[in-house]
Amino acid sequence: MSVRPARKTDFPALLRLAAEVEHWFGPMVAEPGFHRALEEHIRRSTALVAVSAQADILGGLLFAPTHPNHHVDWLVVSEAARGTGVGRELMAEAERRFVRGPGSIDVVTFGADHPGAVAGGARVFYERLGFAPAEMAEPGPEGGSRQVFRRTVG
Repeated sequence: MSVRPARKTDFPALLRLAAEVEHWFGPMVAEPGFHRALEEHIRRSTALVAVSAQADILGGLLFAPTHPNHHVDWLVVSEAARGTGVGRELMAEAERRFVRGPGSIDVVTFGADHPGAVAGGARVFYERLGFAPAEMAEPGPEGGSRQVFRRTVG
């Protein structure tokens, strides 16, 4: 597996990944705003993809490198590749490319009471990367709770 900046030709694969998680995050695939966000991140080279040896897109990440408060805008790993280190590699590459300290990295993920918190493993994933739960965020479009996770970077 390798991680590289996303290209325009990766757009359909990123939409396929989005379709896999819409039941947790709400509509994305048919949303013009999501399409614009993908296009903008690709254009700015702040979208990354994890690619298998067979050239399949295993995961994607949209990152806002706004020093000193960086933000993970979106991170998704294909259902088939979850638990194999894809998310960890995407985050590591984003940090190598975009993060300069001192500052912090924030990500909004599921609240503790959200079904995706356990089934998707997002909270545990971020905790293992050194993030800590912070303030609650606005509920997701599907009505589920959300919470900011934050990590300080030197």
